[in-house]
Amino acid sequence: MNPVVVKRLVAQALEEDIGSGDITGMAFGGVPAIGRFVAEGNIIVAGLAVAREVFRQVDPEVEVELETADGAAATHGDVLLACSGSGAALLAAERVALNFVQRMSGIATLTRHYVEAVAGTGARVADTRKTTPGLRMLEKHAVRMGGGHNHRMGLADGVLIKENHIALAGSLAKAVAHARRHAGHGYRIEVETTSLDEVRQALAHGADIIMLDNFEPLAMREAVALIGGRAMVEASGGITLNTIRAVAETGVNVISIGRLTHSAPAAEISMDIFPA
Repeated sequence: MNPVVVKRLVAQALEEDIGSGDITGMAFGGVPAIGRFVAEGNIIVAGLAVAREVFRQVDPEVEVELETADGAAATHGDVLLACSGSGAALLAAERVALNFVQRMSGIATLTRHYVEAVAGTGARVADTRKTTPGLRMLEKHAVRMGGGHNHRMGLADGVLIKENHIALAGSLAKAVAHARRHAGHGYRIEVETTSLDEVRQALAHGADIIMLDNFEPLAMREAVALIGGRAMVEASGGITLNTIRAVAETGVNVISIGRLTHSAPAAEISMDIFPA
């Protein structure tokens, strides 16, 4: 994660939450305290460095010890982070620090479930750009901590021709030609397809990656056989934990899943604060 971006995101979150001051917490400014982040269930941890930055920005005098690492598994009762400092500082930082770690650990945990579901198939689990605005870097870090892979970070990172590009260009062939002309030789061309006919067109026009969008497993298997290793194959669209194994067994190389980031539940983590 880019530390400059982390600092900016934390500053924005603290400004949103604390504003001109924690009215309740100010009453405890003279009380030394100890705090602990505790897992309330089985999770994959992510976001601890972000939490540490929260405490640093609230009060540089707060001491923070990370008791585990991003990407590690934790079970109920495990301590993830310990901190000490003024009670006012710990109270002011609590919610923002927890929000980041709960959100990121939730994504990492869900990603790990998907990764485990395809174990042994050779298929990679990848995220998408369906992220919380402004938090993409953090959420994609969490996907990696869960064992997944990142798709494009943003539009500048790769060529992906989708149905709206094809509609604007007038045909799949014209869309690929436009992309090759403007993107430069260093980019691979990925084309989203919705039928075997479009797969054939994408192959004919030299697509490097072919996305099979909302294909049923039988049609997906046919598409993989048709492509025959001439392009990388990505599956996408409505894939759940119940269906991902069948998708992976069709022979696709990558499975991209928007719900890793847009639908992950927050991990159950609490912060206990008590007098030092």
